Amino acid sequence: MGQKLRAALPAVLAAALLGLLLWYGSYYTTILVWELRKLAAWLAAPLLLAAAIGVPWALVKAVRRWRKRDAKPGGGSEVADWVAGLGCVVAVAGLGLAIWWLIYGSYLQDREYMHSVQVVTEAVPDLSPRAPYLVGKAQAAPHLGDVTGEISDITYLPDSDRFATLVERRGWLAGYEVGLVQDIPLGANSRTQERCSFDIDKADARISGWFGHNLGRKISAQQRWVRFSADDAYVTCSGGTPTVVVPLKRQTGILVVTERPAGVALYDGRTGKVTITTDTSRVPGPSYPLSLASRQREGTAAVGSFTDWWFERTGWDASEDGANDGNDSEFALQYRDGSGRGAYVTPLTPQGEASSVVAVSTVPTRYQGSGLAPMTVRRLAPTWSSPKALIALIKAEYRDVCCYNDDRVFEVIPTGGSTWTATVGSEQNIRYRVEGRGQVDGREATCLKDAAGALIRCAYAAPGSPEEKELQRREQEKQKQEPPGGPGAGDLTGYTPEQLAELQRRLSDEITRRLKG
Repeated sequence: MGQKLRAALPAVLAAALLGLLLWYGSYYTTILVWELRKLAAWLAAPLLLAAAIGVPWALVKAVRRWRKRDAKPGGGSEVADWVAGLGCVVAVAGLGLAIWWLIYGSYLQDREYMHSVQVVTEAVPDLSPRAPYLVGKAQAAPHLGDVTGEISDITYLPDSDRFATLVERRGWLAGYEVGLVQDIPLGANSRTQERCSFDIDKADARISGWFGHNLGRKISAQQRWVRFSADDAYVTCSGGTPTVVVPLKRQTGILVVTERPAGVALYDGRTGKVTITTDTSRVPGPSYPLSLASRQREGTAAVGSFTDWWFERTGWDASEDGANDGNDSEFALQYRDGSGRGAYVTPLTPQGEASSVVAVSTVPTRYQGSGLAPMTVRRLAPTWSSPKALIALIKAEYRDVCCYNDDRVFEVIPTGGSTWTATVGSEQNIRYRVEGRGQVDGREATCLKDAAGALIRCAYAAPGSPEEKELQRREQEKQKQEPPGGPGAGDLTGYTPEQLAELQRRLSDEITRRLKG
């Protein structure tokens, strides 16, 4: 007994030391707990199956041992056979339950996210168009100056209508180098930017950094059991001080595990201090995790019954036809009401082969609370074609402005009601925008405008739209400016022979006068 105890003691001490290290290693314990909770939810039914098989098997073994000990021959055999048969039935039922739970559990998870979703037929609120994501990305590098780091993240901040760029410092044991915030307005020549540098000695951590230079480790040291997605983080500059904002998430549920917002972590680029707060009213950008808004949108597949979910007969998908390269869902846009509020906006297509956009989802970019932010799915009337089809339509209807040299059609984004906006130009200069109002009378209503939004012309103006009224006003102004008694200068078919002769004489006199001059 003493030898066995001495042999087992080192193993017990090693296990205790390992547990202690994992407990104090808050970063790894947080990851371990997150993964185990998700795994436990999926393994609940298989574990039940194991219990359903193990308990009857143990009973059978016990009965057989009891029968051997019974003096009477054959005593207990009927009980053993009955228990064995029951065990087989329970095992088959448990296996079916395990397979069913692996499928039905996914549906229940989507239903949990659906609790915050509201489907309405109201029009989408007016949203302000912005510079495309690829334009903001392309214009970041030329304004970094002598920075030697690598761009790790570019985020649009709807509150300030600016693009934020986070640059990592080269090296394994290094943090961030600078933060760049740019103003890239549509239809204006001003290109303002603010660059703020990190203190590389005090603020030497970054997301996915090594050892003590890992920002996730610093966040877990402040608060355990919360995690984040790297794509949700962004940088802001205030008075030359960079601040990395990391929206946080927590887990809820036991058998059905889902995520909820958990405030934000603020990383000071001067002092290296990490502050975690649930009061997001003063956060200068999005405080609601974009990845969580995306997961809520995916949960709309469970808007119907389980059979509808299984056969993909209900719900919506993000339009992923390759038109919006680099950003095809959760567009961060600002409302036009002047409140400074923003929303994650996604054009939605029905599940299946259909590619037309039939609805638009919106989730607020700023939300304070421990629950899911409200998500609204607004059905469009009229609907509009897929972004890929719209880009082909723009190239066909406005050949004189698209697309030559480096010009191209960028993002097709919802901008309110049933309208959409596409930007045309190069990565360094947006020249035009095309606005559409969906399929009216069997065709897409589109109008060409300059980058500032001034109307140029329409391929087809929707009846009653502001563009149609503007074109009618221009036509009336043009008719008023025509000389009395004669048709417009651009239309010669209505001229009489005498008017044509007079026009020819005046043209000859003008040419002679200019040649003499």
